[in-house]
Amino acid sequence: MRGARPQHVLRVMSYNVHDLLDDRAAAARVVRAVAPDVLCLQEVPRRLTTELRLPPFARDCRLLWSGGRRGTGGTAVLTAPRVVVHGVSRGRLRVRFPDRTRGYAAATVSLPGAGPRARPVTVVSVHLGLRPQQRREHARTVLDRVGDRAGDRTVVAGDLNEGHGGAAYDLIAARHPLASPSLPTYPADRPTVALDAIFAGRDLEVVGTPDVGVDALDLAAASDHRPVWVDLDLREGC
Repeated sequence: MRGARPQHVLRVMSYNVHDLLDDRAAAARVVRAVAPDVLCLQEVPRRLTTELRLPPFARDCRLLWSGGRRGTGGTAVLTAPRVVVHGVSRGRLRVRFPDRTRGYAAATVSLPGAGPRARPVTVVSVHLGLRPQQRREHARTVLDRVGDRAGDRTVVAGDLNEGHGGAAYDLIAARHPLASPSLPTYPADRPTVALDAIFAGRDLEVVGTPDVGVDALDLAAASDHRPVWVDLDLREGC
């Protein structure tokens, strides 16, 4: 449960929900089981359907969406009611026609009552492209626009479409070390490759990845990806 976590611990979850084309109820159950404070989504329903389909999903997850879909490329950041959202931003990532549009969504958040050492942190949801060079350019753009501004209090989470050893993966990891377990996430029914990851700035201590008892059948039914999550200590100098 969210209330069982210390006030200074932020749980971040990343989930590619496959445009909510699969079992939406199962996807919501997966999210509720993890109970994230911040949920980074990829492949949310896009264009005019975002405002119609994402808010009900957020409510089913017991989370809030601050809005804004233009330029996100199907990414979004949802937050728990206990989280304070100080600001949101988003940006488009360049692709070649007819590739799927790409982008990122970011939110700067804090936890009330976490103490004076727990300054706000910026969490970025990304979904990188299918072409290796494109992914590297996307990663560099996100880091330059968001990561440099927030420095070592940045969390980058998403579907990278590549794993360790990929140019984009390694570029992000060089600035913000991997925080989530390096486990296969795709395909959801029998995962063999680790495409989804969470990276956290060096000012954020990784507390761990708790076993929350997510139902295996829900994982397979909800999306073609499995989620990743991690608990982070927001206090400086821990």
